[in-house]
Amino acid sequence: MRWLVALLIWAVPAAAEEVVADLSQNRISITADFDGSEILIFGAVKREEPLEGVPLEVVITLSGPSQTVMVRRKSRVAAIWANTAAVEVDRAPSFYAVATSGPLSQVLSQTEDLRHRITTRRAIRAVGAPQEVLDLPEFVRALIRVREGAGQYQLREGAVSVREQTLFSTSIELPANLVEGNYEVRIFLTREGHVINAYDTVIYVQKVGLEKFLYVLAHERPFIYGLMSLALAGVAGWGASAAFRWLRP
Repeated sequence: MRWLVALLIWAVPAAAEEVVADLSQNRISITADFDGSEILIFGAVKREEPLEGVPLEVVITLSGPSQTVMVRRKSRVAAIWANTAAVEVDRAPSFYAVATSGPLSQVLSQTEDLRHRITTRRAIRAVGAPQEVLDLPEFVRALIRVREGAGQYQLREGAVSVREQTLFSTSIELPANLVEGNYEVRIFLTREGHVINAYDTVIYVQKVGLEKFLYVLAHERPFIYGLMSLALAGVAGWGASAAFRWLRP
């Protein structure tokens, strides 16, 4: 049996081109004054043989923790605007960025996109909808539009710099309203639209200090958090009133 396993391992060819990559930081701390961050993603292509043929392309994605999102449609009813339909999106990344070394339609085929779920549309999972909703994809497109406007979803074509078909790098801006959790980085090498190698790693995002204390208190001790908020509001109101009386001639 051992010789059979060894023979099978020996028979599997090693990847001709592999990603070797790193990040400028793999841990982000959200403090009370956190206003966003920038992640530098860089690396190289390890080759067993000299480069030949069609040029290599690079696609990089950065995905935040997935959430369930309710998307509502507003329509005019009589003289007012009201919610007339709603769809629950099963899984939508809280943050999603795609950076490529060229036009997305040229560096990635639709088949590979479907297989690896690389583009924003493929990264979102929405499989259920009420019977009266016949245009589920429109709700997904609306969610993407809203989050693109907020900087939570990004498509950066041509943002990956590739030098001599070996070294690559890009930077991705993270907004201030990051959700705590693990952010997955995926790097794909493609040629003629086909993925030939992939690499993934994780960035850890967590709240620290006062931000962490308030978050835990609000979610695990809501009653105490409410009393504290009322107390602070009362002290602030009393202080403002006292200052006004002192300043008034």
